[in-house]
Amino acid sequence: MNFVQPIRDPEIIREIKKYLREKNVRNYMLFVVGINSGLRISDILTLRIVDAKKPYFSLREKKTKKHKRINMPPSLKRELKDYIQGKEDHEFLFKSREGVNKPIGRSMAYKILREAAEYVSLDEIGTHTLRKTFGYHFYQQTKDVAMLQEIFNHSTPDITLRYIGINQDGIDRAMSKFRI
Repeated sequence: MNFVQPIRDPEIIREIKKYLREKNVRNYMLFVVGINSGLRISDILTLRIVDAKKPYFSLREKKTKKHKRINMPPSLKRELKDYIQGKEDHEFLFKSREGVNKPIGRSMAYKILREAAEYVSLDEIGTHTLRKTFGYHFYQQTKDVAMLQEIFNHSTPDITLRYIGINQDGIDRAMSKFRI
């Protein structure tokens, strides 16, 4: 399994959003929901239209089986409101073109992200990049590792910092200044 990184640069996030929006609104919204919720891809893909009508996502996580409630940022609420317009409550939020009402699979979500990553020349990208990107930017804005640890259900702050790449940032800075 490859180790994936968060997308640290806001400009690259903007470029990916622009690229995805022009290609396919569903794929764009998958990216936007992922980087604004911190949910795992397995939980994102099970969301339905009815779930996007509330000001929060309320679900039982597939991995941990714990109940989770995540408030949506106002910008995500606005974008979801437009996206779900005219869709039925029972439909999957990220519906596959195959079958009657089936969500896209993990492999399709990965393919969508890889294609966007190639467009902006990013490596170390996968479906977990969405969750890590949320965590990285949440931490940069709040510096509240305890809250992020709670959101991610991690056992220690160190695990959370390592997970979102903060430790890697420190190593990279130190190595760039290293001289012999």
